[in-house]
Amino acid sequence: MTGRQRLRSDRLRTGTLIAATMTTGLIAGVFMNWSNGIMPGLSNVDDQSFVAAFRALDAAITNPLFLGVGFMGALFFTGLSAALHRRAEQRPVLIWVGSALVCCLVVFVITFGVNEPLNEKLRTVAEPDSNAELAAARALLDEAMWTAWNTVRAVASTIGFGCLTWALVIHRDLGRAVGRRAGE
Repeated sequence: MTGRQRLRSDRLRTGTLIAATMTTGLIAGVFMNWSNGIMPGLSNVDDQSFVAAFRALDAAITNPLFLGVGFMGALFFTGLSAALHRRAEQRPVLIWVGSALVCCLVVFVITFGVNEPLNEKLRTVAEPDSNAELAAARALLDEAMWTAWNTVRAVASTIGFGCLTWALVIHRDLGRAVGRRAGE
């Protein structure tokens, strides 16, 4: 590999690792916000307000920017970063990126195994007309379960963000060591 190819490869690894870190951090922030602000706030409102607000928030967050760039971006860029750090000299970075990838996969499984099916239940219920129907619609979400699993997503994505942040530090240090060796 020529020096130019090595530089291009290193820049690709760096850029991908930065993108993985940023998207994972964004997702961690979103899940943390839902666990620490939105759901506790919604728990204090009446059934009608809860159902209307949750549906509106759910509709607003299911957009291409959040789903494509944030949610899927974290998984994609972390996976790509892991693939780009497979070489022996990159293994110290790969360990941390791989740990972050496991965290991203946990978030993905929880999202589509727990939170999204609960969201779908509330999404598809007919517009409630009475207090009893509003209470039943709210119960479909199972707030306690939704919030508990969302908190697991928040913790997993925050751990993943920490792993990627540390991977960036190691990546930088490896780059400096290679630069020193090249300058000798």
